[in-house]
Amino acid sequence: MYHTIKTELKDNTLFIYINRPDKLNALNQQVMSELALAIDEVYSNKDIRSAVITGEGDKAFVAGADISEFLALSDQQGAELAKKGHVVFKHIEDCPKPVIAAVNGFALGGGCELAMACHFRIAATNAKFGQPEVNLGLIPGYGGTQRLTALIGKGKALELMMTGDRISAEEALQWGLVNYVVAPADLLPKATELLQKIHTKAPLAIARVIKCANASQNYAVDGFEIELNEFGACFATKDMQEGASAFIQKRPAVFTGE
Repeated sequence: MYHTIKTELKDNTLFIYINRPDKLNALNQQVMSELALAIDEVYSNKDIRSAVITGEGDKAFVAGADISEFLALSDQQGAELAKKGHVVFKHIEDCPKPVIAAVNGFALGGGCELAMACHFRIAATNAKFGQPEVNLGLIPGYGGTQRLTALIGKGKALELMMTGDRISAEEALQWGLVNYVVAPADLLPKATELLQKIHTKAPLAIARVIKCANASQNYAVDGFEIELNEFGACFATKDMQEGASAFIQKRPAVFTGE
């Protein structure tokens, strides 16, 4: 089905591998199209409760966009290319099921932007992050200027984007770009550990947490109003009744996503 990515469903988590290791998993239009299809499956498949995006091999998560595709583009075509990236990455960001980026190696340019579109990030100790587009006479085009600023603050984001520097996994942790740094061998196990914990929670509540958190970065909407409405909507779910009853009865809740 896929040529540039691989998928594996394990314990209700879909593992999505960007599979161009000979190109350091660089993003091209085929990768973006296939990634969009994989995320569609996360949305629609009831057996999938979460996803992990990572890179094939141990050198790179995604080392950037495939620059060979850029040389023949006009300004209008460049904008269209960026628009496609925006759509795919927003689809990841808005996914009602948790999506973790497991960053193994280089996450540069479009790779860093892909990681930031995920709900949070775990980095291997060998991970490197950066937005080096200025070295090519470009800027981040898949939402990087916005998400990086939201995650690490305007000053640090501007420094990273204007210098084109790379930062280590430990620096990314200090700056708030990643949640955890682990040994490469522990990367996917750590993601699995976190997701298995999340799987014990109410799926509809998880989806609403994601929606409300995303609203905090959308100045076109009132995030507080969305939170109020989503909080109220929880009371119409069987999961809220189950969660409250289980708490009172001092037993583990069994959520059904209803």
